[in-house]
Parts: sequence; structure tokens; C-alpha cells
Amino acid sequence: MAVGSASWSFTEEDFNAITATLQRFLGETNARCALLVDRSGQLIATVGEQPTFDPTAFATLTAADFSANDQLAKLIGESDFNSLFHQGEKESMYLADIARRVILVALFDNRTTLGLVRLKIKDTVLELTKLFHDVFTRGKSAASKPGLLSGADDEIDQLFG
Repeated sequence: MAVGSASWSFTEEDFNAITATLQRFLGETNARCALLVDRSGQLIATVGEQPTFDPTAFATLTAADFSANDQLAKLIGESDFNSLFHQGEKESMYLADIARRVILVALFDNRTTLGLVRLKIKDTVLELTKLFHDVFTRGKSAASKPGLLSGADDEIDQLFG
């Protein structure tokens, strides 16, 4: 159930809460960087050290990676994988699902351990899931209210129909 960022938005207050949560995670783990990517591949936020790569391309590849792994999970009888881990010689990344619509990516090196990242990411995922749930819920209730232009299509059709 991938839903693009165009169907929801968050306030400055939401962004500040999300950023504070990610900064706390980085402080507790000594990870280098945390990125939030929506399932359609849009970069939502970057906290910590700025990446030396193109974060927009990275976000797209992250979403594709998570989608491919969802399909692999289904092939082996799982509904999905909640997290992924990629280990390199010097750099590693841990990806975690947030509310089935957002992916948290933690980039880390030998200044920390996988065990510490996995331990601390659990609380971070819970906190971010609650924050994003509030954002998504607010977006649904706002979308159900008639907007300023509701009915405009019908009036235009009547004028030119």
C-alpha cells in the first residue's frame, strides 16, 4: 500500500517533532545520518551529516529496494519485511518501515554497532509511526471536508456544456 507524498502533508510543528526524534536517535546511536523517504521514492527529510551522494536518487533507490524486498517476502510466505540491513566494508545502512508509507534509513559506520542501531531504532520507529499516523489521519479528515473549489467542476460544465 504505497501512497505518495502528494496525498498528505505535514506542518512545521510535525516536521520539528520528526526532526527532533531523528536527532535523538542519531545522538543515542552515533549513526551518521537519518533519512526519511516515502514509499513513492520522495525524500522527506535528512538529519545528521549531509550525504556525499545525491539524496534524491538515493530516495528513489531506497523505495525500489523496499518494494523489491516486499515482493521477496511474499515469495517466501511473509506479508512483508519491516526492516532491511545492508552491510558494507566501511558503511552500512538499516532501513525500517514507518506506518507502511515511509521508510527510515539510518546510515552508519564503525563509530557504532548494528546491535545499538537495531535497539534504538525500535523506539524511534514507534515514535515516528505515531507522528505519521497523526499526519495521515489529519490529512484524511481534511480531504473529506468540502474545499473552496468543491463543485467548481460542475459549475464549469454547466457554463460551457
